[in-house]
Amino acid sequence: MIKEAIGTAATIDEAISKAKAALNAPEDADVKIDVLVQPQKKIFGLFGGSDAKVKAYYEVEDEIHAAPVQESNDSVGAYLKTIVEGMGVKNVTVTSSDSDEEKIYEIKTDDDYGVLIGRHGETLDAVQYLVRLFANKKTDSDKRVSVNVGDYREKRNENLKALAQRSANQVLKFGRNVKLEPMNPYERRIVHTAIQGIEGVTSHSVGYDSERRVIITLEEGVEPTVADKRRYNGRGGYNKGGSRPQRGGSSYRRDSAPQCEQREPRSDFASGTRYGKIEVKKNDESGE
Repeated sequence: MIKEAIGTAATIDEAISKAKAALNAPEDADVKIDVLVQPQKKIFGLFGGSDAKVKAYYEVEDEIHAAPVQESNDSVGAYLKTIVEGMGVKNVTVTSSDSDEEKIYEIKTDDDYGVLIGRHGETLDAVQYLVRLFANKKTDSDKRVSVNVGDYREKRNENLKALAQRSANQVLKFGRNVKLEPMNPYERRIVHTAIQGIEGVTSHSVGYDSERRVIITLEEGVEPTVADKRRYNGRGGYNKGGSRPQRGGSSYRRDSAPQCEQREPRSDFASGTRYGKIEVKKNDESGE
């Protein structure tokens, strides 16, 4: 990104000084000067003439993608603050920042963040849903709106990525599908993205509404690292050591075995939770 400032004066040197003063660049910045208009003297000291006009500029690399965080004073931020205060949370400050595709609203308060987050982030997700509906009606922006408190979203993202990796390892080892607990679209997208970066596994979603969840499976043609050497005994189970069952000292006929219903591969769950307890970082007195 280029920062620039314009200076005009009777002479080029004076115009450069004014442009640099307006630019207020850091001492180590590589400031360049372009002369836009050469000064012209007045005819007979009375008519015509013009001042010099120059541009001072330098390149800034760290401010390309996102605007600085600032206290939000737009209608969406005000609406979010009203919701939070309505929940009994005091001393609320809402700040906002923009990226190329997303507008993020950060909630800061001295109160306990747990009230805003809820179980597995369900309360925060509900607040975010309301804010998105409001933003869709009140603004023309096509950016996705997100609501965060402390560093909760960042830590939850990391936990979901870790869950995806652990589940993928199970699938690669045993070959059995892993079915995760229901997740919202935001969470499912994080898991799908993580799985895309793991060779040998793939993922898809099943179910509807609040029961929609991610299933992780082996890619076609990939073999599990641990082979299942047990033999099916024809009665819905397996024999230890792979031996064929016997009845009354005679061979057990395959055609007399009851027909068993085909079942989906067993899903694996790790303690029934999507992620562990998340400790949210509180803000210090400076608000950073």
